[in-house]
Amino acid sequence: MPLEPVSQAMLAQMAEDGAPAIHESTPAIARMTGPIMAGLSGPGPEVGSVRNLKLEGNGGKFRVRVLRPEAPSQAIIVYFHGGGWVLGDIDLQYDNVARSLVNATQSTVVLVNYRKAPEHPFPTAIEDSYVGLSWVNDHAGELAPEGVPLIVAGDSAGGNIAAVMTQWARDKAGPRIDYQVLVYPVTDCDLNTDSYLAEENQLMLSRDTMIWFWDHYLADPEARKHPDASPLRAESLAGLPPALVYVAEYDPLHDEGIAYAKALESAGVPVTLDEAEGQMHAFFQMVNILPGAEQGLRLVAEHLNSHIASLGGESLINA
Repeated sequence: MPLEPVSQAMLAQMAEDGAPAIHESTPAIARMTGPIMAGLSGPGPEVGSVRNLKLEGNGGKFRVRVLRPEAPSQAIIVYFHGGGWVLGDIDLQYDNVARSLVNATQSTVVLVNYRKAPEHPFPTAIEDSYVGLSWVNDHAGELAPEGVPLIVAGDSAGGNIAAVMTQWARDKAGPRIDYQVLVYPVTDCDLNTDSYLAEENQLMLSRDTMIWFWDHYLADPEARKHPDASPLRAESLAGLPPALVYVAEYDPLHDEGIAYAKALESAGVPVTLDEAEGQMHAFFQMVNILPGAEQGLRLVAEHLNSHIASLGGESLINA
């Protein structure tokens, strides 16, 4: 179907305003758009409680935010935000996303504000994220009732990190992850797939912009082939947690998201693959801006609630 009308209108307005493409900017200038978009999204709904803290990474500290529902949590969701490993912040639109997920799933959501490239290139983002994930696991009893599922989720570069976290957790013997949600994830460094080259996909995120992101995050093209950067290239995907892979129709990353879902399925991992028809990359974070965000959050929450219930979470839902 065609790109949905509100997205078309937003892109037309950006073009009329003469806004430079991300790949034509410096990281500092590109980051200035974050507060503007967050202002359009608004502050997000109220939740039971919010706690901010700092964790120690390799060579520096990073922040995490713990958002809890008013009622007992039925799961813990560790969410890794998008932004090409260069942009994005837990204070901006992702706080709204997290609050929405807290209320829609009655779960504790932990946002990990991993350090960004180019100041902190690969593998800092995934190392910080694993520290954050491990901290959540170690403090799970403080964050939710004992024994609730531990879930990882993320969009775009955050989906990449979430996918890598499931592989690290498997290979490092922990923590146990019960489910993964990957929203239009970066799964490979191949910049020449059909969806990368399709003219109709060169929208808010383009092939040139992804080249810019990769160059800041991991400049060596050969090093990008490592599974810690391109999880699709892992030797095996067997033994990973069940997954929801949610792709956007108009997205350079469309094909690699589908490829990862198929590779998981071939490895014996239960997978649900869904496509947001008429949506472009980045729609998921644009709460109160694009109608696809509300639809996407609802779809993700429905899958999360269904999977949590299948693991025995009904008693918590009805508590």
